[in-house]
Amino acid sequence: MGSMNRESDGYTLIESLLPEQVSKEEERLGNKIWIETKKLWLIVGPSIFSRVASFTMNVVTQAFAGHLGDVQLASISIANAVIVGFNFGLLLGMASALETLCGQAFGAKRYNMLGIYLQRSWIVLFLCCFLLLPFYIFATPILKFLGQPDDVAEWSGIVAIWLIPLHFSFAFQFPLQRFLQCQLKTSVIAWVSLLGLVINVVTSWLLIYVWDFGLIGAAIALDVSWWVLVFGMLGYTVCGGCPLTWNGFSMEAFSGLWDFFKLSFASGVMLCLENWYYRILLLMTGQLKNATVAVDALSVCMTINGWEMMIPLAFFAGTGVRVANELGAGNGKSAKFATQVSVVQSTVIGLLFCILIIIFHRQFAYIFTSSTSVLQEVDGMSILLALTILLNSIQPILSGVAVGSGWQVFVAYINIGCYYLIGLPLGILMGWVFNTGVSGIWGGMILGGTATQTVILIIVTLRCDWEKEAENASSRVNKWSTTNPDDQLQISN
Repeated sequence: MGSMNRESDGYTLIESLLPEQVSKEEERLGNKIWIETKKLWLIVGPSIFSRVASFTMNVVTQAFAGHLGDVQLASISIANAVIVGFNFGLLLGMASALETLCGQAFGAKRYNMLGIYLQRSWIVLFLCCFLLLPFYIFATPILKFLGQPDDVAEWSGIVAIWLIPLHFSFAFQFPLQRFLQCQLKTSVIAWVSLLGLVINVVTSWLLIYVWDFGLIGAAIALDVSWWVLVFGMLGYTVCGGCPLTWNGFSMEAFSGLWDFFKLSFASGVMLCLENWYYRILLLMTGQLKNATVAVDALSVCMTINGWEMMIPLAFFAGTGVRVANELGAGNGKSAKFATQVSVVQSTVIGLLFCILIIIFHRQFAYIFTSSTSVLQEVDGMSILLALTILLNSIQPILSGVAVGSGWQVFVAYINIGCYYLIGLPLGILMGWVFNTGVSGIWGGMILGGTATQTVILIIVTLRCDWEKEAENASSRVNKWSTTNPDDQLQISN
């Protein structure tokens, strides 16, 4: 009996301690989540603002031009979404190589290499800009060949020529953004983006309405405002804002350019395959009956989607930096936890916007047009827009994990399979074989491409060996870091 009492007392004692232990574990988990959230939002918060501000510059210009007429709205939309968007995706993706290299080098405290990586990226992207110029110069015949209406193609071609300065700004702006993000200097990007947005609103109003430059004025307004971003971030960098990572221009930036190009190109392919996917959707819509209304309606939806997409893209950047920093520092478990926190928070925000689109499905198109036919078409697409927003709140974060871990080539293959071997054929089948129009094309591409890719990336991330990834990151940092940083030949200070 005494033995039974002792066992009972012992059991009662253990049982009484369990809630306290659980409470402490929950408290530790809560603190851990809070600490990771602060680290993540130090990047994500300013990144959301800067990306929304940058994209809003396009939205403002498109809104000004859209009230000039349906053809003008379709023309500026095609020029921005197809011509600029095609090149934007590739250059943005190529610059994302810096998220891997700079993020892991910063985590490993190899600070001197960040400035070298930045300069190499400038050189590679600037040269690529020249290779991509034919898309701007021959925009009109390209768009006609792709089936766009003649009047829309002609105006889009004119706008594209005037957007060439914008095109070259990408070669400098994108690397500067990633260079600063990896050092957690995102507030600088946010302030510069605010300045660019203010200048865009003023110049758009002056050039389109006051001086009556029309669509050409809209293009010039975009050129000016995007170059403001470049000079703002460049001025901060070279004038003492990054003393650890910027030591002046170096001849070492010209070494290893081929290897750097291959890594950048792999990153570019990974992201541009996603970016081009929805550009193709817009082009396919241009070949439907009553194409101008269909293109206008889809352009409105894609603009809303792109606007909200700046939030997941900020999480993409934040996740890439956090994962790269932790892997560079050898902390595989911390990289995994950063991924989990980021995915959950981005999904919650995406769900909120999904609900807002469903609630205001009849109102949001008034921002861009007053055309009754376009408004009705947009209303019919609102459910697809909400679903796209929800999926895009998850997929970019998993792509950010890929960038932070250096999986760009592997994910590029996934993107090819999901988007172009499954999603695109399904969209064509739904749109033309089953005659469901733009909604069928879009729905097929979402379910066949985006949803499939998201599921595969979830599985890949869940099966990741994070400790092994930390070892790979250490090897990558050693491979790409200079052996004698004190021997750098400075050509400017």
